[in-house]
Amino acid sequence: MAHQQIKNVRISGFAACVPKNIEENASLDLFKTDDDYKAFVAAVGVERRRKAPKEICASDMCFAAAEKLIAELDWQKDEIDCLIFASNSPDYIAPATSCLLQNRLGLSTECMSLDISYGCSAWVYGLSTLASIVSASKFRKALLFTGDTTLRTKSPKDKSTWPLFGDAGTVTAIEYQEGAIGLRTHMAADGSSHRAIIIEDGGHRNPFSMQSLKEETFEGGIVRNRMQTNLDGMSVFSFGITKAPKSIRKLLDKHKLDINHLDYLVLHQANKMMNEKIRKKLGLPPEKTPSVLKNFGNTSSASIPLTIVSELRNVINNREQEKINILACGFGVGLSWGSILFSLEHAICCQIIEL
Repeated sequence: MAHQQIKNVRISGFAACVPKNIEENASLDLFKTDDDYKAFVAAVGVERRRKAPKEICASDMCFAAAEKLIAELDWQKDEIDCLIFASNSPDYIAPATSCLLQNRLGLSTECMSLDISYGCSAWVYGLSTLASIVSASKFRKALLFTGDTTLRTKSPKDKSTWPLFGDAGTVTAIEYQEGAIGLRTHMAADGSSHRAIIIEDGGHRNPFSMQSLKEETFEGGIVRNRMQTNLDGMSVFSFGITKAPKSIRKLLDKHKLDINHLDYLVLHQANKMMNEKIRKKLGLPPEKTPSVLKNFGNTSSASIPLTIVSELRNVINNREQEKINILACGFGVGLSWGSILFSLEHAICCQIIEL
């Protein structure tokens, strides 16, 4: 099993950035009646989302978040030894966006920079990878960027995706600390189900052509082209409510911990019904499972840290609570999933930035 116990690292802080532009789902022509809209909100939970203008990339939001967090942590930039950009929204096919962020932030050319191509599980995969590197190499400080401009790959004529997704960028800071308990993780993947969430064209398997832009109509009146996300909602729903609770239990069982050990369970913000089913399977009260679906939707790789920044900022910044035990679980494209358990002590959580 892909379990890790990564010692001698700690999470130092979080920051998140979202576009200023708010799109209200109630205003969309996708919902033919008021009852249609209300049924969507009852099941999915998303009332509004943030939409980035065409000139803003995920890296721009991550950069703004990083500048804020580095300043509040009072870190020296030449102490940052590693950064990872985990996202499905790179600036270019090549070069790696992490290299652009290294330069833009003014970090040392000795800063190791790495891209990871993941979506909804990007934060748990990215944090596991970055923490492993920091622990093994005794790097001083490091940054994990997760963010997506998800709506760039969604069809405005696709009711199964457009009203669900939103754009955001985040940064998580970690540092080497001798003796720290660190992070405990469980990671998994099943590529046999890769077609459950897929963009057919634009890669090297199916290169872009003019045919890629031809719109097709599918069941339920969904209209999209081959450069836009094809989401098999029923398969993804079944996957999420099955794999996520199993991963969480495996991680807790591995370390002989009870579910009541957790102060908070932060789930990838997939949709309301899915996350509610996971919560109930685990027997956790609603107040221990924060959500940002109502106001931000599913922000893919950014969803877990965005939820932490939006919903837990006051708790984290309250220095009277010395330790906060959090388990985060991400699941999605790949298909891939994973859980990560950590404790926060004297971490910094910045206020959400708008760009």
